[in-house]
Amino acid sequence: MKKLLIEMLICPACLPDENRLTSKIIKEQDEDIFSGSLTCRRCGKVYPIRNGIAFLDPASLQKGKKTKSKYETAPVLSSYMWSHYGDLLNDSNASSAYTEWADLMYRNSGLALDAGSAAGRFTFEMSKKSDFAIGVDNSLSFIQSARELMINRRMKIDLLQEGVLTKQNTLYLPEAWDSDKVEFIVGDALALPFRSKAFSSLASLNLIDKVPIPIKHLKEMNRVAKEKDAQFLFSDPFSWSKEISNEEDWLGGTDREPYSGRGIKNIMALLKGERKGLLPEWRIEKQGNIWWKIRTHSNHFELIRSCFVKAHR
Repeated sequence: MKKLLIEMLICPACLPDENRLTSKIIKEQDEDIFSGSLTCRRCGKVYPIRNGIAFLDPASLQKGKKTKSKYETAPVLSSYMWSHYGDLLNDSNASSAYTEWADLMYRNSGLALDAGSAAGRFTFEMSKKSDFAIGVDNSLSFIQSARELMINRRMKIDLLQEGVLTKQNTLYLPEAWDSDKVEFIVGDALALPFRSKAFSSLASLNLIDKVPIPIKHLKEMNRVAKEKDAQFLFSDPFSWSKEISNEEDWLGGTDREPYSGRGIKNIMALLKGERKGLLPEWRIEKQGNIWWKIRTHSNHFELIRSCFVKAHR
């Protein structure tokens, strides 16, 4: 973890109180903390830094064996690496979703946040349009892969072909993506480990329907956004599932109030400060759809329409 993050971090377990973390560095090199810990003096929680990765998701501190998330498996990592970087591998089947999303963001000084960053593509894209970009995800597999790319600027990727057969590809990062201006941490999109009003550029891509309390995620994004000169890109296919969240917590796709009807309309209303929404209100710049593709193996792809809203204030 780059040392410059220390000043902006808070204890996510103490929210809504914002208590700073004190650092203990065991091993570092070139302003990068390889091992150590971050401690909250108020609640006493200790967040480890291992192999350069800061573990700032309170759930990651819980002891005991847990069911392994599908996002920690090799097949899912293969799918997401292709989805994020397939175009850089010159795969004719790859989508242009991430470049289209990036084109919606203007150059803005200050910090950028990519919540639910997965394998890190959009975080890297934001290194061109911000002073520093941080990707946050609760999947260790995703964060490890993103940091490997950040450090080595190349990575061998095993893509599933058929059955258990894989084909290895080498991914190279474009020169325009500045590794010194990005970092990736393990964290929870519902309890972001950052002080309020820290970010001038924010993105939540294909995430809102994958968290247990969607409105809490939006409120957290709003909390860490600057009140002026900030931009926010939201995009999602709204694939609501009762396996992930209760229907009464969905922000659309239901006839239950207060968020009955279509998700994109409810998101826009919340951004504009309606229905006890996000304040200060956001102004909608653009709305539309971007087609996103994910690959299971060489003969199986999913084409997904992600509805986006770009806003600023």
